[in-house]
Amino acid sequence: MKPAAVLFDCDGVLVDSEPATFALIQEEFAAHGLALSIPALEALFLGGTIEGVARKGREMGAALPPDWVESYYARLYARLAAGTALMPGVADLLARLDAAGVPFAVGSNGRAAKMEATLGQHPAIRARLEGLMFSGQDLGCPKPAPDLYLLAARALGAPPEACVVIEDSATGARAARAAGMRCLGYAPSGAHPGLAAEGAEIFSDMAQVPALLGL
Repeated sequence: MKPAAVLFDCDGVLVDSEPATFALIQEEFAAHGLALSIPALEALFLGGTIEGVARKGREMGAALPPDWVESYYARLYARLAAGTALMPGVADLLARLDAAGVPFAVGSNGRAAKMEATLGQHPAIRARLEGLMFSGQDLGCPKPAPDLYLLAARALGAPPEACVVIEDSATGARAARAAGMRCLGYAPSGAHPGLAAEGAEIFSDMAQVPALLGL
């Protein structure tokens, strides 16, 4: 059955921002005394907030300065501004949703400024999302709380049980489940035990989504 609305995570689902994000966290932690691999960082922090990254990093021994979150964001935005591509197949998927009359919005644990830094590089898509990009950090209710996705559903006038969320993290899938929404778990590698454990239906290519949505 066609959904009333589709709610997207941003990083790693709409835009290919996660490699730059985790590379910078790795560099920053190493500079402050904590060496971790990219896979270890992803396992710890994928789908979380940068405030949570800072808190856990300090617990693990990184001597991060008090203003680290803001300085990290400044460096990250500069790096993302150098070029952040859409994830493969996203533009075609959004066009397909528009053609089918299915509204969509974005719910991210990143700040609104980060979404502007990435999605803003794609003007047609950014314009289509005007007023429909919601930040868990800015709202004070990051995932795994359901509030972010419930707010996005209300903005679209869609009942939660008729919405579908597209996520790439267990944290986000947990938020979707708490909101009473079906979740499709994007795993380009073809497997993601964390997403599956939260009840997400795993898919590996955006071209698969229309069929999963009954379009």
